[in-house]
Amino acid sequence: MDFFEHALNAQWTIGDQNMYWREIVGNLFGLASALGGMRRKVWGWPVGIVGNVLLFSVFLGSWFGMGGEHPDMLGQAGRQIMFVGVSVYGWQRWQATRRAQAANTAANTAADVAVHPRWASWPTRGVLVAVMVAGTLVLSPIFRALGSYEPVWTDAWIFTGSVLATYGMAKGWVEFWLVWIAVDAVGVPTLFRAGYYATGLMYAFYGAFTIAGFVVWWRVHRREAAAGTVDVPAAVIR
Repeated sequence: MDFFEHALNAQWTIGDQNMYWREIVGNLFGLASALGGMRRKVWGWPVGIVGNVLLFSVFLGSWFGMGGEHPDMLGQAGRQIMFVGVSVYGWQRWQATRRAQAANTAANTAADVAVHPRWASWPTRGVLVAVMVAGTLVLSPIFRALGSYEPVWTDAWIFTGSVLATYGMAKGWVEFWLVWIAVDAVGVPTLFRAGYYATGLMYAFYGAFTIAGFVVWWRVHRREAAAGTVDVPAAVIR
């Protein structure tokens, strides 16, 4: 019990700032998951789930007897739960795509590539924007009533955008990288104000990483579309 309690409360001190190792390690798992997503590897999903569990305990510190130093961020904590659920969906979907591709004699890409990037339709893009705005408006008063960190709309924006981006990644939409950029633009200053420096720094790095990921997926889509060799059954890509 002492070992687990020590691991739970272990901190890294830089100057007058303290960061929980769980926050640092959780974000490193998140980074590894993002790398797996950019490379279209199935293993990115379970790796991300491990990071989600660690970060959930960080953003609800008062629930784990660590309140006072940093405020609880309900949107950030809630999105870790959402990540786990959507990641299970994405994990299954990418595995199905990889199995279908392996069985498809027309496919000429590597068998371990689990998704073929594609652009969402304009109606789908409209829905994404509408849900982003509506989700932020609806969740803001809820998070405020539950005592989340102010300004609450930023927490709601981050949560809603994270849902849409993770779902878009599972579907293989190139635009999901752009949603992450919108999340990071709000998330970085919010996390620094709340004292979550490790996560704030990781978000800043993610900002550059997501731009690179967008370019990579865009080029993959253009290359595969030009080659005309991707032939995944419609039951998989719907």
